[in-house]
Amino acid sequence: MIYFDSAATSLQKPKAVSAAVSRAMTTMASPGRGCHKPAMLAADTVLNCRMLLSSYFNVSEPECVVFTFNATHSLNIAINSLVSPGDKVVISGYEHNSVTRPLQALNADVHVARSPLFDQPAAIEAFREALPGAQCAVCTHVSNVFGYILPIKEISDLCRQYNVPLIIDASQSAGTLPIDLSGLGAAFIAMPGHKGLMGPQGTGVLLCGHEAKPVLYGGSGSNSTMNTMPDYLPDRLEAGTHNVAGIAGLEQGVRFVMSKPEGAVLSHERKLCSAFAEKISSIPDVKVFYDKSMSCQTGVLSMYSARMDSDLIAEKLGKEGICVRAGLHCSPTAHETVGTIEQGTVRFSFSPFNTMAEVAYASDILTKILNNM
Repeated sequence: MIYFDSAATSLQKPKAVSAAVSRAMTTMASPGRGCHKPAMLAADTVLNCRMLLSSYFNVSEPECVVFTFNATHSLNIAINSLVSPGDKVVISGYEHNSVTRPLQALNADVHVARSPLFDQPAAIEAFREALPGAQCAVCTHVSNVFGYILPIKEISDLCRQYNVPLIIDASQSAGTLPIDLSGLGAAFIAMPGHKGLMGPQGTGVLLCGHEAKPVLYGGSGSNSTMNTMPDYLPDRLEAGTHNVAGIAGLEQGVRFVMSKPEGAVLSHERKLCSAFAEKISSIPDVKVFYDKSMSCQTGVLSMYSARMDSDLIAEKLGKEGICVRAGLHCSPTAHETVGTIEQGTVRFSFSPFNTMAEVAYASDILTKILNNM
């Protein structure tokens, strides 16, 4: 099997991740629910992972690192903390449904700052024009469809200039690109644990630079006499039992990422992405979306063929043992921006565990599939 779907979930993970999950399931209980050894071991594990993430993402206080179920959970907390019905909210033209659907549910006045693919100066100008009068802005760091790196530092600077709190969706960048909560000055940064951070599914992280409102209410293991959630982090946002096994695995995933030289993961994935793009660009009637310089693209690549439906291409690749994703990738906004809303795309997303040999094989198979039409 060749797995080119890491933008959805990093199936291939360091061995230490599954080992940590297994160990946690047999030795750990729930943090804050007792002073016995299994509970204390769980508490230590959760704290260690929280402190590791605080260091990695330059969060001033570890308590401002909140564990969630996934990036969607994190984004819902962030959006509900900052947006009221009718508020003007500016988003990029590359947002995921995990952003647009919560905003729709709040009846926000959404303004899409559209800009061409791989054109960072245009993205900056689009936000500059849209931000005046906004109560909030939400911007993905990297498009999950096209791997396009948006100019998040410049957009963050503009948000501070216009006094607009910014929520960053780091679902496709955490673990690959540098992220600095203090340096960016964002209100919130949301991310999953199960993609670039190499953790298990069912883990997510919210970095809090702003006061937050819970979307779940319940036990926190603290202040049990109160009928309201605690007024301090992280307890205020972590109702219910923690995913201790997931967090234990996430800690090992983050340690793996941190063990790599700075930029090494991005460099490896870009080489694979660029090589694959070059190999398939010569196939007749194929459109490949990539930045030839790779200066504003990660290891995520989309394409479509005028000869064959995207879903059928993915199905045929799957029969050859090549795992990809086709369709709209839960991001119709991005497809509307680029003009692929009708046909969708086939997405290839690479990881530190993929090889150039896999790229060569997959490109040959894709070429045969499309040339046989």
